[in-house]
Amino acid sequence: MGDVIEITSDTFQGLVLESEQPVLVDFWAPWCGPCRMIGPVIEEIANDRDDIVVAKVNVDEAPDIAQAYGIQGIPFIGLFEGGQLVKHAVGAMPRAGIEQALGLA
Repeated sequence: MGDVIEITSDTFQGLVLESEQPVLVDFWAPWCGPCRMIGPVIEEIANDRDDIVVAKVNVDEAPDIAQAYGIQGIPFIGLFEGGQLVKHAVGAMPRAGIEQALGLA
């Protein structure tokens, strides 16, 4: 249980790809209304779960990461396991929808 970690281009490799635990990554931008809507949902998941790491990537500050994964629409919520993007959800949705799409329900 914890806080949402802010990920940058410099920390993505170590904190996401090399993580021992699965990592839920919220790709977002400050100008994106739907991203701001699901922000509190992402924080809730971070507070309630200790089996995953929860992180955010601002795509304006780290466009290289978004480009590497072909992310064109945000919010894009990805689940990384063992250094691989294994599941994802695109768009604003309720917590149950996010957890179901990522196989966390």
